[in-house]
Amino acid sequence: MPLSVGEAPSYPLAQYLEQSNTPHSQLIYGCMGLGGGWNNNSVSGTDVKQAQAVIETCLAHNIRTFDHADIYTFGKAEIAFGRVLAKQPHLRAQMSIQSKCGIRFADASGGKRYDLSPEWVTQSVDSILTRLQIEHIDVLLLHRPDPLLDVAALAQALMQLHQQGKIGHIGVSNMHVAQIAQLQAALTIPLVANQIELSLGHTGLINSAIEPEQPHAGMAEYAQTHGVQIQAWGALFQGQFTRAIDANTSTITQHTINLINSLANKYGVSQEAIMLSFLTRLPMQIQPIIGSTNLARIADCAQVYQVRLSRCDWYALLESSRAQEIP
Repeated sequence: MPLSVGEAPSYPLAQYLEQSNTPHSQLIYGCMGLGGGWNNNSVSGTDVKQAQAVIETCLAHNIRTFDHADIYTFGKAEIAFGRVLAKQPHLRAQMSIQSKCGIRFADASGGKRYDLSPEWVTQSVDSILTRLQIEHIDVLLLHRPDPLLDVAALAQALMQLHQQGKIGHIGVSNMHVAQIAQLQAALTIPLVANQIELSLGHTGLINSAIEPEQPHAGMAEYAQTHGVQIQAWGALFQGQFTRAIDANTSTITQHTINLINSLANKYGVSQEAIMLSFLTRLPMQIQPIIGSTNLARIADCAQVYQVRLSRCDWYALLESSRAQEIP
């Protein structure tokens, strides 16, 4: 059943952003590919032009939420994005910006580690704001669980950042239900999102509703009950189901690719839109994250706003991607 162009169903995070009149969208653009690559090169004029083209294409196709992390291309993704905003400050009012912190690469202090200490999170937020050249992050996400986490101390730091106006909302990434509940108990404002790996080719969250011993067991139900937005990273499964079939493509993958192509023809949309609509069809209204820097592919992804899969078509995709019958 097609939707009107530009129309998207309501989703949990929308209610929080609407309270502050912050533009938003169900489809999120992930900025990991911006900034010129994972190297030590400086951000170039070409990198800034690429970021500008991506931003303008996203906004033209009703993609208004942009996802960053302080580590993306070693901070250069935020720098390139920030330089666009500095040149065209009017763009900031047309979008919501979220960023993540908590992963540290090896440095003079030690090896790679997760760090949700109050000191590092506070420092990270200040650095993110500087690189993006903005005064406020709409949503701050904690990138990875930290086994050394002091929940009370972190909660105090997060609330201070919120009171200072540096962050609007708080979310997490890659956390399970118990971790979210523990942190929420220490906060006086709601956790609004959990960003996890989820796609047609990585269906752990969905499988947990069928087979409760699966990873993410209870996450879907917790999210719906508590208004936590599920954001799906890897939503296009690294293009494995939208590429051309060749001699190296397994029989199982071929079947899924052919099914996606058939449904794309049926609904009159792109292959990418079919894959993303598999996620947006879920009752908790997933926010899929895309990350292509190909402008045409960004437009193809935005066609997800035009389709709602039937129950039969949705289950056909699930069974195909699982390569087994649903028990």
